[in-house]
Amino acid sequence: MNSRRQERRQDRGRRAWSAGHRAEAAAALLLMAKGFRILSRRFTCPAGEIDLVARRGRLLIFVEVKSRADLTVAGQAITATQQRRISRAAGAFLQGRADLAGLDLRFDAVLFGRGGWPTHVTDAWRPIG
Repeated sequence: MNSRRQERRQDRGRRAWSAGHRAEAAAALLLMAKGFRILSRRFTCPAGEIDLVARRGRLLIFVEVKSRADLTVAGQAITATQQRRISRAAGAFLQGRADLAGLDLRFDAVLFGRGGWPTHVTDAWRPIG
């Protein structure tokens, strides 16, 4: 019984991971359709992770992608703690990219609700400090 429960939990985890990858791929397509060039997907460092980093002209955006049952829940899933981690990870990303110095920076979100179109939330939050 216990191994069966563990197996179901692992299966749920695999489905969530796969759904997350699909949402990130769809978000990248949405941003590219808006004229952005994707510079990085799933950037990770000790400070945190950024789902997508994209550029259009002089604008550089750091994007968090969330997929939930509805858009409101997806938006609420981006907590203040997560925003701080993404902001710190953005700093780490920029340290390694002198070519991006001086660009305008923005933190966006792409939210997915079940069965609906994605919503691109521009300037979803501003880093504090």
